[in-house]
Amino acid sequence: MTRYYALPALSLRSVAVWRRHFLVWKKLAIPSILGNLADPLIVLFGLGYGLGAALGETGGTSYFGFLAGGFMASTTMYAATFESLFSAYSRMHVQKTWEAIVNAPMTLEDVLAGEWAWAATKALAAGACILVIVAVTGNASFPLALAAIPVTVLIGLAFAALGLSVNAVASGYDFFSYYMTLLLTPMMMLSGVFFPLERLPETVQAVSRALPLYHGVELTRPLLAGIWPANALLHVAVLAAYAIAGFYLATILTRRRLLK
Repeated sequence: MTRYYALPALSLRSVAVWRRHFLVWKKLAIPSILGNLADPLIVLFGLGYGLGAALGETGGTSYFGFLAGGFMASTTMYAATFESLFSAYSRMHVQKTWEAIVNAPMTLEDVLAGEWAWAATKALAAGACILVIVAVTGNASFPLALAAIPVTVLIGLAFAALGLSVNAVASGYDFFSYYMTLLLTPMMMLSGVFFPLERLPETVQAVSRALPLYHGVELTRPLLAGIWPANALLHVAVLAAYAIAGFYLATILTRRRLLK
């Protein structure tokens, strides 16, 4: 029983797992990137320019500029989540890729760490693409906007860890709809992506400030605007705590599932 709760023994062998996923992804890189960006870009441009024409300025900037920071964080969240749920589950349960890897000189922790890092990499790619598009529209202030790139990595690590935790208890692909619908969708609505958090009731604001996406938005939005975020260290610390605690939980749950 105690082996389930031991701290993960991480090693550089996880880099080989990351590289394996990269080589597979490289064959379908363009469709993968377009698939991850299609929905958020449609909503960003549709709401940013369509609804923005009626709303005018929001939070001291255009509504498109306001949405851009929120969508950079939320797109990163969804990219990490999809990779750590659907793709990881396919490799773990359907394709038996994890089983094949651990037959080499690899441990389960190496596989999990590789999955974690790879999901964060997919999140980084999605966030970087959003940054390029926002920059082209003139809604990113450089050079400070570049600081949003490492933030996307941290957001990716946080949500990849949470996704791997859910993956460890999933009974099938349909199981993920509960997580996506009951947790991620409300989180997106309550984290200041679409409207300023100050417009919500105080009780709801208190709940929102405990959500990881809120802290991601609070970092990316001012950085894109060329402003250093208020309470930046607090936001970074909360995201790091979600990432570390989430990966430890994923390790425990995955051990309980696979090391019986």
